[in-house]
Amino acid sequence: MRRRVGVWLFGARGSVATTTIAGAAALNHGSPPAGVVTELPAFASADLVPLDHLVFGGHDLIETPLLKQVEGLVAGGVLPPGLETLITAELAEAERNIAVLPESAIGQLAMVRRMAEDIRAFRLRNDLEHVVAINVASTEAPYEVTVDGLADLRTVLGEREVLPASSLGALAAFEAGAAYVDFTPSTSIRPPGVREWAVDRGMPYGGQDAKTGETLVKSVLAPMFATRALPVHAWSGTNLLGGGDGATLADPRAAESKSISKERGLTEMLGEVAGEVHIDYVDPMGDWKTAWDHVLFSGFLGVRMTLQFTWQGCDSALAAPLVLDLARLSALALERGHVGAMPFLGFYFKDPIESTEHSLARQYDELLRWVQPC
Repeated sequence: MRRRVGVWLFGARGSVATTTIAGAAALNHGSPPAGVVTELPAFASADLVPLDHLVFGGHDLIETPLLKQVEGLVAGGVLPPGLETLITAELAEAERNIAVLPESAIGQLAMVRRMAEDIRAFRLRNDLEHVVAINVASTEAPYEVTVDGLADLRTVLGEREVLPASSLGALAAFEAGAAYVDFTPSTSIRPPGVREWAVDRGMPYGGQDAKTGETLVKSVLAPMFATRALPVHAWSGTNLLGGGDGATLADPRAAESKSISKERGLTEMLGEVAGEVHIDYVDPMGDWKTAWDHVLFSGFLGVRMTLQFTWQGCDSALAAPLVLDLARLSALALERGHVGAMPFLGFYFKDPIESTEHSLARQYDELLRWVQPC
């Protein structure tokens, strides 16, 4: 019997998670795998877990059934009409694997233990070889963490509030023997103590903040300017988005987390460049987003020129295939016994863990070198 891998989603009833679960079911019914990089021929020899061997579960704070979430995404044009009736059985299976987190405060250590037990139960109930936990919950505001290392973390975890929900989820995943990937720019695995906890438990981790739109385009265009010796003087961007992510990022502090990760790559590819990234919430746009960028650069003898581009896309539909990729690749890391950071997953992220490489082409080459070791 072929191995089965669990995909535990923090934010399991959100748009990205719902699109991932529904999309995986649709692929099993014959839909084409557009956007799923690991289905390309270059990955065929890697012996990745088959898509139809992924089992979904997760945590969330809300109790709205997945079927209702899918119906809303169908109505919004994110998922194709009629899909909800085709995948009813798959949605019901995933629904049984979603645990609702308690609303009342139970203490950080108790919360980590509670979430870890949910993940262990998910693994046992579904006879899974491995579990990969992926954070697709709403972006948190920047969170200052003063815990320096593992010993400090163990000392204070049960005594006072020191970590945000994303970090507690990461600790729970490691405690349950699961790999962890952060799809968001939240705090999660940034504190050294959390990373040391992963290494102590022999688990891999990766992230952060998946690039699905504007930053994806930047990671292709910025190296073009650099390799053509064309100085870039200013790069400004405006992002319009609706949906739950847009509502979250309407909070200036949450938007700050996103802006920091969006701007990091440009600085590391081109150096200090004038201009800012703006994020505006436009509720009627729903799950769709538009990014408009203006680039000011100079050519031979200082002649000033501009490049402008517009990216319009459906956020959840862009994100879901990447979640499937990250689940399969992280499961492969578990099978290979990889411990600690997974910088080879930088291809997928704006702010890649333990990597300063942001060129999409070079990141892809690095991923392939890891997937297909000599």
